Amino acid sequence: MELVKCTIENRVAFLEMQNSKKLNCLSRALCNELIEGFASLKNRDILAIVICAEKGCKVWSAGHDIKELPTDSNDPLSFNVAMEKLLREVQNAIVPVIALVEGSVWGGACDLCTVCDMIVASDTSTFAITPAKIGIPYNTSGIMHFVNTMSLNKAKELFFTASPISSQDAYNMGFVNYVASPEKLRDVLEEKILSKMRGNSVLAISAIKRQFSLLTRATANLPMEAFENIQDMRRLAYQDGADYIEGISAFIEKRKPVFKGKACDLDAILEKDKKI
Repeated sequence: MELVKCTIENRVAFLEMQNSKKLNCLSRALCNELIEGFASLKNRDILAIVICAEKGCKVWSAGHDIKELPTDSNDPLSFNVAMEKLLREVQNAIVPVIALVEGSVWGGACDLCTVCDMIVASDTSTFAITPAKIGIPYNTSGIMHFVNTMSLNKAKELFFTASPISSQDAYNMGFVNYVASPEKLRDVLEEKILSKMRGNSVLAISAIKRQFSLLTRATANLPMEAFENIQDMRRLAYQDGADYIEGISAFIEKRKPVFKGKACDLDAILEKDKKI
């Protein structure tokens, strides 16, 4: 693998993103290598998997590779895109997955952190979920990841403002487990989490991890019609709304986007769709 380095130390697997020149953006290539790394660990005697970046990096991951987002009316966050496959791989991992974060975390990389079982972050790290800056109607599973890891009002604030929060703020809201200086990140990871897991039953931990994963993905009280309605609203936003294309264009052209869409536009589009 060229973009991800996989090492095992004392029964702990480290998947280290090594594409800092491109801010470790979650491109198809990087996501696929991370997925490959998870696959290679399925039959290994390990007790945890740690996703990290190279030491000293200023950006842990910049999230989606904007240049790879579709502009042909296809869903940018459909079930089978590489990043969505990676998120499911983390959730379905047979052992706990820990995000070891040094540097800032943007967009889809923030979503990646939410599906990890625990987060240890440097005291200089920040987290921002930024689809509104680009005009992307985020998918339902992604929003639920945030709802499951923090209060509803805080999740809304992060999505609506697209503003970064500090690792200390993330710790205070229960999103991050531990905060440490960059030099002590590995020490805190070992002392607070890994050393304590090593004396426990990995089989029991694996069973509990899978229970957490299934329970947090349960949607028994939401009717299928609601899912269809959600998908329609998302589709109309990225197909019929101009903001999505404007957001991508502005990012590529390195300028501030000029969004012209209005909230009432979605109602008008939905009403028009009903008549067809």
